[in-house]
Amino acid sequence: MTKKLTVIQLLPALNSGGVERGTTEIAHALVEAGHRSIVISAGGRLVDKLEQEGSTHITLPIGEKKLSTLKYIWQLRKLFREIQPDIIHLRSRLPAWIAYLAWKKLPKDRRPHIVTTVHGPYSVNKYSAIMTIGERVIAVSDMIKGYITSNYPSTDANNITVIHRGIDPSQYSYGYKPEESWLNQWQQDFPQLTDRVIVTLPARITAWKGQDDFISIIDQLKAKGISVHGLIVGETHPRKQNFLASLKQRIAELNLNSDITFTGHRSDLQNILAVSNIVLSLAKQPEAFGRTTIEALSMGVPVIGYDHGGVAEQLETVFPQGKVAIGKLEAVTEKVVAWQNKTPKVGKHHPFTLQNLCDETLAIYQELGQSK
Repeated sequence: MTKKLTVIQLLPALNSGGVERGTTEIAHALVEAGHRSIVISAGGRLVDKLEQEGSTHITLPIGEKKLSTLKYIWQLRKLFREIQPDIIHLRSRLPAWIAYLAWKKLPKDRRPHIVTTVHGPYSVNKYSAIMTIGERVIAVSDMIKGYITSNYPSTDANNITVIHRGIDPSQYSYGYKPEESWLNQWQQDFPQLTDRVIVTLPARITAWKGQDDFISIIDQLKAKGISVHGLIVGETHPRKQNFLASLKQRIAELNLNSDITFTGHRSDLQNILAVSNIVLSLAKQPEAFGRTTIEALSMGVPVIGYDHGGVAEQLETVFPQGKVAIGKLEAVTEKVVAWQNKTPKVGKHHPFTLQNLCDETLAIYQELGQSK
């Protein structure tokens, strides 16, 4: 029989990002399954949606990196005593420390089970080690499991579960096409894309995401006579303005101003991926997962990506033709040239779904909850 559980998830805030998205997705799944879902954070723009979907939000700024944050330890301990959760799910390092110190002072027979999720390859130290203390440690990819076992060998490998991030295939449906009104507006806003092979790099503007490699690839394609236009879709943090300026200067020096467009942050990324001929993933450091890769592949859009991290895992499963050795720009160029008129078919089905993510996470909760 399924036990009705009370689960508390803890993270710094609820604005945007992979950690935040994962938290709200699991919160929704908990409510849908009849469990009690509580999220503790400093708040943010996702709180309204979270509460509308049936979860409770408790506002505590447990992610602020200052000494005074330690005062929330006793408040959390009081909340744990009052709520008596079955599970606390720790998703970020500082909130995890605050919650752990609160948990440790509870009587042993009153302590909830602890689940942690390692969302990325944190710097390796005692501070980061808190993310491996869970009775169950969730890794968001095989790469992250390898990171844990290599850097924290005291973590029992039997307690680590790989649960890949996932998307809703009904939202990112195979063959998805944007509405006519969007397409008309897109054509008005970006007439330079008409009758071009659209190659897109969805990534925020930062050196390790590979925008410089992208510029070189577009330059090589132009040299081969390909009628191509490169889209770089992503926001630029104020601290990265100098890097953006250096990219634009290089584009000008290569005479590519009419061949590469920076769109900045876009809330319609799904549509942009859908109208792209080919999507690239050129991160120089391995991505923990790389969500835009599976978003594009799920819609049937081919992706060429460097063969490492979570992106390599997705490509190996769904579209192995898209894998390229890291930094091999000529190999990327050759694939685009070969695919400009006829691209290989992307597999229609894949395991990287939101349903799998939720089912596998709730199964861990249920397993632990039954043993309380």
